[in-house]
Amino acid sequence: SAPRCHVNKQLLDVRVLKGEPAELSCTVSKDEVTGTWFKDGLKLKSMDGVFFEKEGLVHKLIIDKVEDIHAGKYRFEGGDIKTEASIFVEDPPQVDKVLLKNLTNVPTVAKAGQKVKIKIPFKGRLPVRATWLKDRVELVDDKRIRVDKTETFTMLSISSSERKDCGDYKVRLKNDSGALEINLKLVVIDKPQPPAGPIKIVESSANDITIQWKPPKDDGGKPLQSYIVERQQVGKNDWVTLGETPRSCTTFTTNKVEQDTSYYFRVRAVNAEGTSDALESDEVKAVSKASPGAPDPPEIVSASRDTITISWKAPRKTGTSRIVGYMVQKRKKGTMTWLPVNNVPIADKKLKMTNLKKGLQYEFRVAAVNAAGIGDASEPSQPVFARDSTKSPGQVQDLKVSSSDSTSVTLTWKRPEAKDGSDVKGYEVEMRSSNTLNWTKCNTVPIEMTTYTVKGLQAKEMYFLRVRALNDSGPGEAAELEACIEAAPPVVSPRLLIDDTVKRFLVIKAGNTIRVNIPFEASPDPVVTWLKDGLPLPKRATINTKDGTTQLLIGAAEFTDSGTYTVELQNGLGKRETFSFQVQVTDIPQSPGPIQLEENVPNTVTVTWEPSASEKWESNLYYTVLKRESQKGLWHVVGDLIYTNKFTFTKLIPGRDYYFRVVAKNDLGASGPSETVQPWRIKKPKVEFQVKPQKYRGVNQNQPPRFLAPLKPHVVTTGSECHMTCAVGGHPPPKITWYKDSRDLSNDPTYFCTNSFGVCSLVVLGVTKHDEGEYMVEATNELGRAFSKAFLTIKGNN
Repeated sequence: SAPRCHVNKQLLDVRVLKGEPAELSCTVSKDEVTGTWFKDGLKLKSMDGVFFEKEGLVHKLIIDKVEDIHAGKYRFEGGDIKTEASIFVEDPPQVDKVLLKNLTNVPTVAKAGQKVKIKIPFKGRLPVRATWLKDRVELVDDKRIRVDKTETFTMLSISSSERKDCGDYKVRLKNDSGALEINLKLVVIDKPQPPAGPIKIVESSANDITIQWKPPKDDGGKPLQSYIVERQQVGKNDWVTLGETPRSCTTFTTNKVEQDTSYYFRVRAVNAEGTSDALESDEVKAVSKASPGAPDPPEIVSASRDTITISWKAPRKTGTSRIVGYMVQKRKKGTMTWLPVNNVPIADKKLKMTNLKKGLQYEFRVAAVNAAGIGDASEPSQPVFARDSTKSPGQVQDLKVSSSDSTSVTLTWKRPEAKDGSDVKGYEVEMRSSNTLNWTKCNTVPIEMTTYTVKGLQAKEMYFLRVRALNDSGPGEAAELEACIEAAPPVVSPRLLIDDTVKRFLVIKAGNTIRVNIPFEASPDPVVTWLKDGLPLPKRATINTKDGTTQLLIGAAEFTDSGTYTVELQNGLGKRETFSFQVQVTDIPQSPGPIQLEENVPNTVTVTWEPSASEKWESNLYYTVLKRESQKGLWHVVGDLIYTNKFTFTKLIPGRDYYFRVVAKNDLGASGPSETVQPWRIKKPKVEFQVKPQKYRGVNQNQPPRFLAPLKPHVVTTGSECHMTCAVGGHPPPKITWYKDSRDLSNDPTYFCTNSFGVCSLVVLGVTKHDEGEYMVEATNELGRAFSKAFLTIKGNN
């Protein structure tokens, strides 16, 4: 009897999201089975959105869009087979995606005191449990905060928001199908809290009071803008605004105070939402300082190697009682430690000091003393040496003008003679124009050299100039001269002097120096800018511009230095001139890769080779093929100016060994060779082939023309050479004719054509824009005609 039908693949349980499609499928062992589907024991009929399909041995039940009603146990029965599975409909909580994105990405912002309502509608199988958490703690209802939930939404309500409501909130929606968590942020903004106290009194005197406070602990969620400072006199009712400070400043000084009067101060912080409550100070009294203020720095009256005499004036602030005397201190210049000169106050305002070390430099300071104590010390005096005063230096020698132009004069001179004062510390230069009697100093610090350039002078004007030597005693006697300033040179617009020595196209061997000099004329000197391919030069390039020539220098050329270089001149009037030239950095090519030999056409050999690595950077690279007929024989060129990686050699004699080598070439020279390892040989034909009729051999030998290597498109730069090459086969050897844009080039002297054993070349010397176009090479013999075309594109060199 026939084998019974059985289930190869049972129905499997399916879990599916509500609204998504669902599919149940089983596989039986016999094709003719027609089954019946049951749900929860009841036979199913085909209805809207539920389909039954049979594909060969596979039976499917397909539901387009699952609803809750589709959940249940399904059974497929057919003949003596039966298989069961369940569909579980999942309906987890879901929130609209746009709303979800806005809630999670954009904080909810409210002003303090405002009502806040955050409502989140949701879908999902009921019951859905909604929980709100703030800072990971579940929210419970209180007087201000309420959490509501219905079957379609949950809502957080805050009746009057406060700053403490700021924070991170999490809403958790959960049912038996799954859970959804939503993170959101609430920001409540308010006026700031009061500044942090207490108010400190930094200084209090008869004339002013300085107070200090700290920023508020909470800025209200908006940046502080300023502080407002107010004052109230003790015993009065009204507060007076003293002023504002920026947010970065937490101190305030007022000089609107009366001696021995008490005040209260208060400070408020301000942001965009308003002004804080005030921070108030304790009572502050304006009292005068008891001890004296600082006198002015003391003056040096005289100095010798044994004694230094100083004098000073009384301080402007004397304190609460009269001054009884002064204390003097000294220190060596360059040290920090002040030493006392007198132990008891001196009433006089002058002091002669003797306990000094000869040759050292000293500084002095003074403090006044009253009944309240020693006051503030003065600033230090000018430094002074303990030594006999030196003689002023003599006059400088040989003062003269060494050079001048329309705006400046350069002076040179020699030191004074040694007997006229030693110890020259430098020089000062002064000038006056012929229409004033006042001398103006040209230098602020002493000049150490014996030359100086006075700049900023007027053209066609007369000036008087003088130079003095300086030492510790002061300036010496002046040497003087007069100088007449030249007229300003005529303005010459910038112009590049491009002649035959300046090349527009340079080929440089890698590693060699790139040095290009560009002469120009311009007055005044122009601004010179160099660019490479429209961008600033690389760091390795240096530019030197002087005396009407600007030079580009690159020490060791690299391939990346190839490109278009531009020099630009510009003067103050906006006149511009530019010149561009091309640099091609190249090198002797690297050897071609390994050679392969193939007999594509009977009695010929096609030589192919891997390209030289130099093809990546060298546009004018070509190959030469050489052969020899024994291990030690001479090499002969059989193909030259080959721009492909392939060459076919036709003149083979059967029975001989042939060796081939290929070299890569460019404008700088030739690479090392790549050579064949094994010789190439065509076996001599057997004798019986040679006695066949002449006619048959002839038919076999003759072939119509065909291109073994077609013409390739070329892109070359103006002024350079172009070599176009192809390889032609055929017997008898075809006649070769070259055309440009359909014009025969046979008799045109500007084109140079060669045909070496079927390798045909066209050379264009000194390419111009007129040479651009479509080139065609035609090969003809009595058996037919063949042609190959390619386009030549000319690139300008700027």
